Amino acid sequence: MSRISQIVYNTASAESRAEHDQELALRGRMTNMKRIMLHSPAVHRIYAEWFTLQELLRPTIPDRAFLLFSLALSEASKSDVPATFMRRALIELGLQPETIVLDADEAVLVDFAKAIVADSNAIPETIWEHLAARYDEPALVNLVAFAGIMIATTVFTNVVEVDLDPELEPYKKPAPA
Repeated sequence: MSRISQIVYNTASAESRAEHDQELALRGRMTNMKRIMLHSPAVHRIYAEWFTLQELLRPTIPDRAFLLFSLALSEASKSDVPATFMRRALIELGLQPETIVLDADEAVLVDFAKAIVADSNAIPETIWEHLAARYDEPALVNLVAFAGIMIATTVFTNVVEVDLDPELEPYKKPAPA
C-alpha cells in the first residue's frame, strides 16, 4: 500500500484536476504514481519533463535503446514500478527483455545507466569516451538530465512505495528459477 494516497479527482483542487485532465489528453493514461504526484501539480509537471527529454533524445537514440537505458536505470535502482513500465513498453515492441541481445550502443547505454546508479562520481572513462564519440554535447546533456529524472522517478516510487498499476502485473519480471 502506497505511503501517500492518490488524489480523488472529485475532491482534488481545481489545479490538480486540470493537470490530471491534461495528462490524460496528452498520454491517454493516468498511473498510480501520477495520481499521487498530483497532490502537487508542480511536482507532476517537473517529473513529466521525462517525456520532453525523451522527445529531444529520439532523433539520436532509438526507442529500443532509450527503453533499455530506462530499464537499466530502474533495475539498478531496484524500482519495480518503473522497471515494469519499461518492460511493458519493450514487450509491446515485440521484444522479450530477458532475451534481448544488445548492440554496441545499447550495451554502453546500459553500462552507463548501471554506473550512474552505482556511483555517479565514478563513471568509467571508457563508457564516457564511447558516449562522447557517439553523441554530441546537447544529446549528452539531455541524456544525463534524463537519467536524473528517471532516477528521481525511481526514488519517488521507492520511497512512497507506489503500488504497481494493475495493468502492469502481466509484465513483471519473472522470478529467478
